[in-house]
Amino acid sequence: MLKLFTPDTGATWLLTEIDPEERDRAFGLCDLGLGFPELGWVILRELATIRGRLGLPIERDLSFQAEKRLRAHARDTRHTGRIVA
Repeated sequence: MLKLFTPDTGATWLLTEIDPEERDRAFGLCDLGLGFPELGWVILRELATIRGRLGLPIERDLSFQAEKRLRAHARDTRHTGRIVA
């Protein structure tokens, strides 16, 4: 599992797989910081264009180590309204 985030906004992505037929698509839990995280597909090329309030790009959390499955993260977001990882 890979964690991406915007350092200057509340957006977070936990990505678990790449579509083998369309390698620019990734599946995971997406949280744009609006209180409604959801499971779904994202286009990696589009993620690369996202900038936060200060113009900072998305970063990979190099210290992130998944301690639970994506399903458990998704369940937890129903209670918190955001990804807590």
